[in-house]
Amino acid sequence: MQHKPYLASTIFAISMAFFESAIVVYIRYIAYPEGFDFPLQPIVKSLALTELLREVFSMIMLGSVACLISRNRMERFAWFIYNFAVWDIFYYIFLKLLLNWPESVFTMDILFLIPVIWTGPVLAPVLLSLLMILLSMLIIKKTARGQRVSFTTTEWALFFGGSLVAIVSFTLDYLNYFFVKHSFGELFSMKKHLEASAHYEPQHFYWFIFFAGFMIIASGIAAFHLRTRHFISKYQNK
Repeated sequence: MQHKPYLASTIFAISMAFFESAIVVYIRYIAYPEGFDFPLQPIVKSLALTELLREVFSMIMLGSVACLISRNRMERFAWFIYNFAVWDIFYYIFLKLLLNWPESVFTMDILFLIPVIWTGPVLAPVLLSLLMILLSMLIIKKTARGQRVSFTTTEWALFFGGSLVAIVSFTLDYLNYFFVKHSFGELFSMKKHLEASAHYEPQHFYWFIFFAGFMIIASGIAAFHLRTRHFISKYQNK
């Protein structure tokens, strides 16, 4: 196991999680002095754009570190999802320590803003993060012992398909709300989303859709591990 890259990557992801949670602390003191709750406080377009770009550049930061400590595309993918997962978990840990929030693992949160608002209980992204850590560690362990790792078409389909199903579970409640008053064409208007977000309160999380996506991803991980578990390194017989 590559202990030094794991240590460096974990420290970076945890540190980034603290910066992310610190930003949330500042925002909540400004916009929600009585405590965070839905509906969201309306913000000007420039701040909304800044928040969207912050999410984009957060992904770039995580990907950059993955590139620095990897040797090939599969390792870069593995380190990226590892960094992302550790960052996500510790983001909630730091918010709990700093703000005593969330109240429970079922507290609703805004997860992403791209391309629309994602909402869900804190437990849901944490469960997905644990899956990502498992997959990343399998890839890194196998490549570290000299195994050339890749996904089959079926495995890629399971990962992408499961991810899309999970995304539906996070966005469906907001989309149901949005399309009551807006057309499909207005889905691409930032102005309309700002107007909608000022009144949107999550009503339901589709757990059955989420767990369907979760199990599809988990089956992809299981298929990948079973297919690649019998590798014998050329150094094992020496």
